[in-house]
Amino acid sequence: MIRIMLACAGGMSTSLLMNKMKEEADNRGLEVSVEAIGEKTLEQHLGEFDVLLLGPQVRYVIPNVKKILAGKIPFDVIDMRDYGLMNGEKVLAAALKMYDDFYNK
Repeated sequence: MIRIMLACAGGMSTSLLMNKMKEEADNRGLEVSVEAIGEKTLEQHLGEFDVLLLGPQVRYVIPNVKKILAGKIPFDVIDMRDYGLMNGEKVLAAALKMYDDFYNK
């Protein structure tokens, strides 16, 4: 199972996207866990995810996230358009590609 974590300012807006991603994963028959948190609680959730996606509104935390993850877990900022449209299909595809690129080198 691939564990995807979404992080935004409070975890609220990413919760909507999380549900869309779960729906898409179910439609594809994929074993994927998607959770949403506030970026301030990221360190408390280490070990609970394989891929981290940040909401565009918290891209300013990238330097801190790099320190926390120390290159052990892939992360990126969700495309602003896909985030605004709550495009679970595209965001899930991006997370799966990140997972594959990082862990299956």
